[in-house]
Amino acid sequence: MATSLHEVLDRAFGHPRGLLGRVGGAMMERGNGPTESKVVEVAKPGSDETVLVIGPGPGVGLDLAAARARQAIGVDPSEEMLRRCRRRCAAAVEAGTVELRTGTAEATGQETDSVDVVLSVNNLMLWSDRSAALAELLRVLRPGGRLLLSAHEKWLPVPRHELVHEFETIGFTDVQSWTWDPPGRAASRAVQLRAVRPRS
Repeated sequence: MATSLHEVLDRAFGHPRGLLGRVGGAMMERGNGPTESKVVEVAKPGSDETVLVIGPGPGVGLDLAAARARQAIGVDPSEEMLRRCRRRCAAAVEAGTVELRTGTAEATGQETDSVDVVLSVNNLMLWSDRSAALAELLRVLRPGGRLLLSAHEKWLPVPRHELVHEFETIGFTDVQSWTWDPPGRAASRAVQLRAVRPRS
């Protein structure tokens, strides 16, 4: 039976597995690295904070967040990517400062009001139910906690002003979005979005 383009993309990037998953992971590591670094820098996780990384892929951003935060938690639907994360963050996993689990943006497995920062790089377009995902991320953030995501503008499921409206409708406040050009010749313009869970 012929494999559809959707299946190929899912095996490489959505739920990476097998040979395509390994190729996709290597591509994400090279292509997303500068963006992951930028997102962590903008989020500025503190040494007393807990960070939740949605779809950490091969773990570049997770590793960077763990170096700054009290704890970093990576949630990914792909066992292939979780294995890569474990290798990259082996010392932090051993020390207990990095936790990895199977999950998605819609079902993180995280307790309510349990994280200070949520990070997401280039996986918003893979969320199966955006409203459910945003509600879940709002739920797990502590009051005053912040979410920062980045995604290729051309792959956004809706224009960024509509995305801002979706965040506000779910209950996030202080929602800001902007575009930037990640480094690298092959990089396409990205949208970054920052939002806050209200304190009351």
